[in-house]
Amino acid sequence: MADGSSFYITTPIFYVNDVPHIGHAYTEVAADVAARWHRQAGEDTWSLTGTDEHGQKILRTATANGVTPKQWADKLVAEAWKPLLETIDIANDDFIRTTDERHERNVQRFLQKLYDEGHIYTGEYEGYYCVGCEEYKQQSELVDGTGEYEGQPVCAIHSKPVELLHEKNYFFRMSAFADRLLALYEERPDFVQPESARNEVVSFVRQGLADLSISRSTFDWGVKVPWDETHVVYVWFDALLNYITAVGYGEDDAEFARRWPAQHIVGKDILRFHAVIWPAMLMAAGLDVPRGVFGHGWLLVGGEKMSKSKLTGIAPEQITDVFGSDAFRFYFMSAISFGQDGSFSWEDLAARYQAELANGFGNLASRVVAMITRYCDGVVPTAGVLSPADAEIATIARRATERSWDAIGRLAIHEAIAEVWQLVDALNGYLTNEEPWALAKDPEQRDRLEAVLATAYRGLGTLAVLLSPVVPKASAKLWTALGAPGEVTAQRIDRADEAELGERVQPLEALFPRVEVAE
Repeated sequence: MADGSSFYITTPIFYVNDVPHIGHAYTEVAADVAARWHRQAGEDTWSLTGTDEHGQKILRTATANGVTPKQWADKLVAEAWKPLLETIDIANDDFIRTTDERHERNVQRFLQKLYDEGHIYTGEYEGYYCVGCEEYKQQSELVDGTGEYEGQPVCAIHSKPVELLHEKNYFFRMSAFADRLLALYEERPDFVQPESARNEVVSFVRQGLADLSISRSTFDWGVKVPWDETHVVYVWFDALLNYITAVGYGEDDAEFARRWPAQHIVGKDILRFHAVIWPAMLMAAGLDVPRGVFGHGWLLVGGEKMSKSKLTGIAPEQITDVFGSDAFRFYFMSAISFGQDGSFSWEDLAARYQAELANGFGNLASRVVAMITRYCDGVVPTAGVLSPADAEIATIARRATERSWDAIGRLAIHEAIAEVWQLVDALNGYLTNEEPWALAKDPEQRDRLEAVLATAYRGLGTLAVLLSPVVPKASAKLWTALGAPGEVTAQRIDRADEAELGERVQPLEALFPRVEVAE
């Protein structure tokens, strides 16, 4: 059961060099489901997302399109990134842009503090730089180019040539924090999740940390270094600070104390930034490190990571226009073990939609509401003497409530949904075994009929509450059809099996109607 504490969760802030694909939406939905679950458990919850708008890649993209970087960012945010949140039904509390004044001035404040306290120095650096990653690359992170890039070192992630840069920059003394970082990982084994991600991070830090170049002087699109305006802040150093500038760092101490630290959900390709560089920055500033960093896996299409540059990027609306936002959310949160890579296919999505949502949950809801309407004139019956089968449904409902909440606490979102689905399957099996349609034909079985329908009704109410973070639209429709009071989101999800329900059901349209998928 929730303890009433605060819960602050973030997505990465996404780079506005292009429009979002389902890989971005996957991260958004995961954070949103966790936030909704904690919020509905009575916790003081805050969910943050946003966009990363500085750096060389944005500058080059904007220039190639004949606009300024700010014009490019404004257009992408307004026409693509904010609409994404509506497309997949995200209930975020804040949306931060790194071009926001509240962010830029407090990035400078943070940087000045580190400079004043001796954590930053001037130095020179030469190395291979990937503009796509906005990161200097070690030799081990490069591969030999092929085809048009033959003979050139290319980034292993983007498969594009890196650039050899030599710059006089400002450096953050990150190497000084290696021992403290290793102590953090040891003292808090769950700080980086899943375990595979933790092992990667620990191994990386044990090899020794280099100091981090945190400014650029070859271009000017970024936050100015406060003591030297010929330099702009390295885009990652700038971007990571969004997690604290969004909740009052530097100007609203009460809000910052209320919200921080945060649980971060990120893709595994940016894990090191969040689990190594970011906590080192916070340690240097004397601030608490994050609550945790969860590095989820990649979405794969045809065996390759989702990517616009490789033409494997699928727009979220391509799915939601056919199946709806609830199905999008359910599929990606249940079909993939959160933390592992997962393959997407239209065939699997269509099959799961039909079997689990339409036939499993949707048909269950329709049958129960229809039978109460038909056999009880819409009045919710009262259970008299309960049979062992009735009691077992109540037990499963309690277990689903407790275990799903426990799984969410571990960010095992797929496990949470699987626990809830135990109740979906149990109720479908219960109706098959009890045959209320047969009981309705025998007046002497009236009490038994009402007990069965009352049990199924209560189980359905528990499902409406437990699934509201995952399929919010369908849960709200079901809640209304159950004649339950208020909004389903007002019910405590950690007590879902005790939800206050109604007295009379209302008509229920199909929660997951049949869809036609083009061959």
